[in-house]
Amino acid sequence: MKLDEILASAGRYKDRKRRGRGIGSGRGKTSGRGHKGYGARAGSIRHLGFEGGQTTAIAGMPKRGFSNANFRKSYQIVNVASLEKFQAGSRVDAAALAQAGLIDDADKAVKILGNGELTRKLTVVADKFSSLAAEKIAKAGGAVEQA
Repeated sequence: MKLDEILASAGRYKDRKRRGRGIGSGRGKTSGRGHKGYGARAGSIRHLGFEGGQTTAIAGMPKRGFSNANFRKSYQIVNVASLEKFQAGSRVDAAALAQAGLIDDADKAVKILGNGELTRKLTVVADKFSSLAAEKIAKAGGAVEQA
């Protein structure tokens, strides 16, 4: 038997606190819960933001106005420069963009933006186009179709 083997296991497990076992234990009578009140009762859990029973700060703030955030439509963005990956004359739709790794999900809406240059003739199918993107695709000899 080695000293390090004894010491390794000696402090490994803490003894649980035995509450309510007499005044001599130091945790008798109220068992560390204090006297009366919510904290002394079984099942007492104070949630985040609890302010002792008074109206919480957030509940006291006025609720005003209206937000359109719930109705916003979000688009997956693809720039015209990224369309250079495709061969000339091909049809580029959401499925093709997803397969090329330019968008995450073929079922979600796609918007084409006009950043960069396009030299290939492509038929691009998307939910939305910026005016500059549509212009650049047409300039390269391609066509724009709404999905």
